[in-house]
Amino acid sequence: MLPDPVPAAPDPAENATYPADVYQRLVDDAGPIIARYPDPRSALLPLLHLTQSEDGFLTDSGLNFCARELNLTAAEVRAVATFYSMYRREPTGDYLVGVCTNTLCAVLGGDAILAELRERLQIAPGETTSDGRVTLEHVECNAACDYAPVVMVNWEFFDNQTPTSAADLVEALRAGQSVQPSRGAPLCTFRETCRTLAGLPDERAGAAAAADAGEATLVGLRIAEENGWAAPDPSDVPPHDSGGAP
Repeated sequence: MLPDPVPAAPDPAENATYPADVYQRLVDDAGPIIARYPDPRSALLPLLHLTQSEDGFLTDSGLNFCARELNLTAAEVRAVATFYSMYRREPTGDYLVGVCTNTLCAVLGGDAILAELRERLQIAPGETTSDGRVTLEHVECNAACDYAPVVMVNWEFFDNQTPTSAADLVEALRAGQSVQPSRGAPLCTFRETCRTLAGLPDERAGAAAAADAGEATLVGLRIAEENGWAAPDPSDVPPHDSGGAP
């Protein structure tokens, strides 16, 4: 006769939760967010940002909070949380510094920038400085190729970087100095950024500042206007011949 199976040890992650005061504060913040959606489960992405703003990354307590508030299983929440790169599963510094190493940024100096920051900060991508100020990562294209090479800090753009300017930027962040992105809203901490991404109001002065398109973005449009170029009218485009394919 086979012995009875040994029951699996309970997973402490399944019951991880916040202290009562923190939980209630998150419930108060989550209520208006959930109310925006006809189906509560549609609020999962902003609620993940909300809990990330509490801890600086997605903890078991945060994941369980989302599951309970949205009546989802833990597996459903974790499947989403591990799919998107903006959700962090390890403690993240005040400033998430991402260096684009996709093709155009790489050939224009992105790889050299990443190498310089690794040397300057003495950390590898995915790691955080000992003072908790900066987490370094290499990122895929941020759709800012006209300003390559680009460094992002908490998803704000710092354009046309060099190894020297990027090193000066991270040193300023670690020193607590105020730095201004190349365009858009003023820089804030990673946790503050996550609250904004959750859809909560950002009351900082200039927080709603929009970025105007710069010359590098508009140069193609200007050339087209100077030459009288324009896209054809859709009605003038002949139908595509599929070669008999259905």
